[in-house]
Amino acid sequence: MIAFSLLLFSLTGSGTFAQETLPASVETQMAAGIQALKRGDLDTAESIFSEAVRHGVKHPLIFHNLGVIAQQRGNHQQAIAEFRKAILLQPGYGPTRLLLGTSLLAVGKNAEAVSELKRSVRLMPEQPLAHLHLAKAYEASDNLTAAVEEFQKLAEMAPLDTEYAYQLGKAWSKLSGWSYQQMARLNPNSARLHQALGQQYLIREKYDLAMRAYQQAAQSDPKLPEIHLAMALISLELKKFDEALTEINLELKLVPESKAAAEAKTKIEAAKASAAP
Repeated sequence: MIAFSLLLFSLTGSGTFAQETLPASVETQMAAGIQALKRGDLDTAESIFSEAVRHGVKHPLIFHNLGVIAQQRGNHQQAIAEFRKAILLQPGYGPTRLLLGTSLLAVGKNAEAVSELKRSVRLMPEQPLAHLHLAKAYEASDNLTAAVEEFQKLAEMAPLDTEYAYQLGKAWSKLSGWSYQQMARLNPNSARLHQALGQQYLIREKYDLAMRAYQQAAQSDPKLPEIHLAMALISLELKKFDEALTEINLELKLVPESKAAAEAKTKIEAAKASAAP
């Protein structure tokens, strides 16, 4: 649940809520409700804010905090109704938009959640929680590219936060998996699909499987750059120098200007020479 520091606001605080002239007795009553909410005494806080509503007091703070209380109890439908009442009175208040978005997301209204959370990000561009929950809403909506973009912003805002770095990595992994699925659906024999699989096997040091995947990529598209380079480097790793030279020459024939291929050829030749008896 979102930290209370974002949820609780004083009538006499920073002035971010719409300012209305309220009787002193009502201000005192609202302050007592806020203190109860800060203590986690939801029943007392609800009683105070609801009493104000029954007496005809309409202020965004009241409905905002009634929404907070409902959200804390897991009653997201009621929270949504209360946050919307607050927004009618003050549409430009970012934290209410943020909390409304999280409750909409909790009840599976993903498109509406994205809409509200995008508004919260526009209103609070430097607030990490707004970006975090927007990213989660994008994930729930299967918009993985947009989710990655939001997690990237989070990682840039807090480069030392390992949780944001982890979430960004997870998002990239999901996007990568989705990309493979799309390629497999569109063309199961796609050279790019075999290349991507080869890269995954290579990362895991499964060289035989990687080589097989790259060979399939080369069969699907003999003129695709980087395939023969990858096979050359695998052969080098396995100390199969002649095969490595054959592959790197094929790569250079396709892309003679490739600096990476030229450097790889030099490395292969040096390794072969040093291994000679």
